[in-house]
Amino acid sequence: MNVETSKILGGIGAIMMFIGLMPVVNTYGVIAFIGLILVLVALYNLAGYYSERGIFNNALYGLITGVVGGVAAGGIVVLTVMTSLREFLLSIFPTWDGEDWLAIQGLTPDPTNVTVEAIVPFLAGFFMALLIIWVFGIITAFFVRRSLTSLSAKSGVGLFSTAGLLVLIGAALIIALGIGFLLIWIGVLILAIAFFQLKPQQNQPTMSTETTS
Repeated sequence: MNVETSKILGGIGAIMMFIGLMPVVNTYGVIAFIGLILVLVALYNLAGYYSERGIFNNALYGLITGVVGGVAAGGIVVLTVMTSLREFLLSIFPTWDGEDWLAIQGLTPDPTNVTVEAIVPFLAGFFMALLIIWVFGIITAFFVRRSLTSLSAKSGVGLFSTAGLLVLIGAALIIALGIGFLLIWIGVLILAIAFFQLKPQQNQPTMSTETTS
């Protein structure tokens, strides 16, 4: 696959990710996911074109890290709910026997019985999940930046490096909510622009000068 095809796939994929990340676009992540796949395909082909495996490998490592972090965070949430939900419901519905879950529908809640001890496990579990997402998000962004930095060096398109840096900074600041997300969002837009600036090399390199993998 040539550079022209790769830049179209990557550019369209990054635009789809940019649109899919918009809060007002409710597609349950489908558009962003399809865009991500297109970007990965483009990076795979460009890694072969520039004879630099790190372009694709680091992106793949980032994807795997993100998936692992998401699964781990989800597991923490499920475990928290499974271990703490019953006690929490007993504090709200003091007349519940703790066994018949369907009977809760006919009971009247009494919020005055809710104690701090009943809420703390939930808060601790969700904060732990958020911490996991944050840490794995930074690691994911680190690999993404390595991938885009390699692509920037090989292609001569500096915007790839800029996009990777913005994604990394945004991931580190994601706990600041709007600030971190906005930087990642802008980084994805710059990534789309960078793809469309790609041009075939006059002399295609035959071997890698970088050992990143």
